Amino acid sequence: MSTAHRVVIALFPNVDLLDVTGPAEVFALANRVSGRALYEVLLAGPQGGHVTTSAGVRLVADLAFDEVTDRVDTLLVPGAVDVTPEGPLALTDPEVVAWVRRTAPIARRVASVCVGAHILAEAGLLEGLTATTHWSTAAQLAADHPNVTVDPDPIFVRSSGQVWTGAGISACLDLTLALVADDHGEETALAVARELVMYLKRQGGQSQFSVPMAHAATGRRDIDDLRLWIAEHLAEELTAVEMAARMGLSQRQFTRVFRQRTGTTPGAYIEAARVEAARRLLETTDLPLPRVAADSGFGSVETLHRAFRRRLGTGPGSYRRRFRTVA
Repeated sequence: MSTAHRVVIALFPNVDLLDVTGPAEVFALANRVSGRALYEVLLAGPQGGHVTTSAGVRLVADLAFDEVTDRVDTLLVPGAVDVTPEGPLALTDPEVVAWVRRTAPIARRVASVCVGAHILAEAGLLEGLTATTHWSTAAQLAADHPNVTVDPDPIFVRSSGQVWTGAGISACLDLTLALVADDHGEETALAVARELVMYLKRQGGQSQFSVPMAHAATGRRDIDDLRLWIAEHLAEELTAVEMAARMGLSQRQFTRVFRQRTGTTPGAYIEAARVEAARRLLETTDLPLPRVAADSGFGSVETLHRAFRRRLGTGPGSYRRRFRTVA
């Protein structure tokens, strides 16, 4: 009897291709680098047979949904989107949702890839939990499921021990590497990352997008211009008084308008932008920490440490060791 972990990946019409093939390739490479069958990957579809993905590529389901009855180690749920004039809309097929709801209790763990989180939420698996999804549909997930705490920033989130949610597109590789590490240790996961020619294996807390992307256009040209100006002057002392003056507002008016339009305070926004600038320096340069702190506007290494701990849950030195991309 096989002792391999049985991974069942949901397959359904218009599913995002990489959501299915990316994790499958990671599991296959884990088998290759270990020299033994760590994982058995099966695709399950509504009726079995061929399924056409969003890319137009056809995949073949190994099993029909009704044939998945026992021994599921990992249930992996990818997603599908529809492009509308208002932006991407995550789709949740009732048949897929019902199958996930039935199958989850027999699985040791459940993980969603990209907008597959919407299917988990519809199936009731994310109630009271923190979850992530592709940043472009995070607002939809939060609006549709108010009992789910949606965090659009991380690459993946592990909630309640055995429920995992991943962010979009290439983050499916990071999520699956984390599953491999959870099963077989960091050394195996890093060996797979090398096979994938990934320069680093990103941790779940790393942001899936930058500060400017996290805050879309506000509808006020003066605030959008101010945000660009902030990005270009992070090493300077940025006071609310100065920024209000640039916009021709009182300090109180400026703080109120900025928060209304961006969803955060000026101080929090500046700190997030400085953390992002420091992250780039730590990832791509050999600059010492005092220089990183100065160039990103923190002034001191102590302040840099506090901001990293608060926002990333790690120190700048540890962050550099994990994510440094220069030789």
